[in-house]
Amino acid sequence: MLWQGRRESGNVDDRRGGGMSGGGIAAGGGILGVIALVLNFLLGGGNGGDGQMAPLPGQTTQQVSTEQRAAEDQLASFVKVVLADTEDVWGQLFQRAGQRYPAPTLVLFTDRVQSGCGYASAQSGPFYCPADQKVYVDLSFYNELRNRFGGGGDFAMAYVIAHEVGHHIQTLMGTSEKMARMRGRVSEAEYNQFSVRMELQADFFAGVFAHYQKGKGYLEEGDIEEALRAANAIGDDNIQKQSQGYTVPESFTHGTSEQRMRWFKKGFETGDINQGDTFNTNDL
Repeated sequence: MLWQGRRESGNVDDRRGGGMSGGGIAAGGGILGVIALVLNFLLGGGNGGDGQMAPLPGQTTQQVSTEQRAAEDQLASFVKVVLADTEDVWGQLFQRAGQRYPAPTLVLFTDRVQSGCGYASAQSGPFYCPADQKVYVDLSFYNELRNRFGGGGDFAMAYVIAHEVGHHIQTLMGTSEKMARMRGRVSEAEYNQFSVRMELQADFFAGVFAHYQKGKGYLEEGDIEEALRAANAIGDDNIQKQSQGYTVPESFTHGTSEQRMRWFKKGFETGDINQGDTFNTNDL
């Protein structure tokens, strides 16, 4: 992705280096919520950040070298540019619809952070909290995505940010509130099915973002493939197979690898937000 020298978003709250700031994590619609289901149920599985889980053991902040800090600062600049691009894309789309786009704030943190949805841990991956309309990212996730899940590349990280901004769009649309009201009123299996539809719609919105990035000439060869590899790597089925050797479809909360790639591609190919109604289709 061509990003250097371009506008960085000012809607950023940089809390990096703050160390441990609490004793629990927020449940949320983070892109790795499916992994958390496997790893001791650390997340609530795509609920968009409307709950809070039990405390975690204490963690300590590791010292980083000057070189590591420089690399992280460069990644922070990249993420700020991506956020600025989402502001431009969604600002234009909302303007066409005769509406104003209230952009989310991006919070950069280290290890843990206090969010409007409770305490959050880096273990949950990037997440969006509808209560305060903020996207939370520990930049160490980039290395996790690349080294553990084989989803490296700068546009893989751009896809992650765009996905979480997609949850912000759902908050503005009222979808997150509807999901919150549904919790406790339907069975866990039924809620999981709606959670999958919500996450796939966020993937679709990420694809819409990529569509307009291409139109502006910001994408480089291989960028879309990087996003698709990331979507494939973090599908529920792929994660469960890696973690436990088998899948439990009724526990899926984010969608299969094929579904995640499919909806991202649909958003990318159409660029039409009206094509992303994942809640009223029998063909996910």
